Amino acid sequence: MNQLKIRGLHRDLGYFYIGLIISFATSGILMNHRDSWHAEKYTTENKAITIKIPSEEGLTDEWGENLGKQLGIKDNFRRLKIDDDELRISFEKNDIDVDMKTGKGEITTFIKTPIISQMMRLHKNSSDLWIYYGDIFGLSLITIALTGAIMIPAGKFSFKQRGWKLALAGIIFPLIVLFLLG
Repeated sequence: MNQLKIRGLHRDLGYFYIGLIISFATSGILMNHRDSWHAEKYTTENKAITIKIPSEEGLTDEWGENLGKQLGIKDNFRRLKIDDDELRISFEKNDIDVDMKTGKGEITTFIKTPIISQMMRLHKNSSDLWIYYGDIFGLSLITIALTGAIMIPAGKFSFKQRGWKLALAGIIFPLIVLFLLG
């Protein structure tokens, strides 16, 4: 392929996918921190509660779902999680956080954050059409990366001279994180 065709393909795929790249990058950053804060949702109400915590064997998903119903939560149950002495029962639009020692906690109610929640749904969508579109997007990103690598003609900034070293570092870094820190 000649240099002009490579540049044109790189440019046109970049233009076509710019919105999706920005959406995926933004929502990916937000999803990286979803355990710390709810970027997809924002708090509309906090309500203090005190409950009796059952024995550890009694802390099941079924118990958490029933507790939500007793507390007036009409919402879809997601999960029950115990982290140190903190109990979290998550629903779609509510979280119950309780101190395991005291039984004191709160119910936090959320609503969807406009635009951000829609962007984050892109990462979670599993319809067949979206999966195929995502595959095409992935192949296009590979094409953008490869055409970008070979687009610079020979010289000190070319892929042959300098680019391969940066590309190798870009491959090694995630592998280190994946295998050593993961």
